[in-house]
Amino acid sequence: QVQLVESGGGLVQAGGSLRLSCQVSGSILSFTSMGWFRQAPGKQRELVAVMLRDDSTNYADSVKGRFTISRDNAKNTVYLRMSSLKIEDTAVYYCRSVRYGIISWGQGTQVTVSS
Repeated sequence: QVQLVESGGGLVQAGGSLRLSCQVSGSILSFTSMGWFRQAPGKQRELVAVMLRDDSTNYADSVKGRFTISRDNAKNTVYLRMSSLKIEDTAVYYCRSVRYGIISWGQGTQVTVSS
């Protein structure tokens, strides 16, 4: 069973930056995709960024140019670098993996952007 552990969330002022990390059990090279999602209070969970096995990436329009997904294969870790943060980026951020058709989620990490 895949285990995903997120870290790096916290409180930051608007315009600031944060880097989220997702530690993955097992080699991330075996995953079809790794991604970040977020869920704000009262809203549905939404895709933020995803990276496929071939290193191609896809971003939500709302974060393009501000967020960057990356990975360190040696550390089995996926990152989400967030800059120019806005109040509307406040949410719980979840790491998600897809491997052999099985979807796994982390427990989430809270990101709060203040004015």
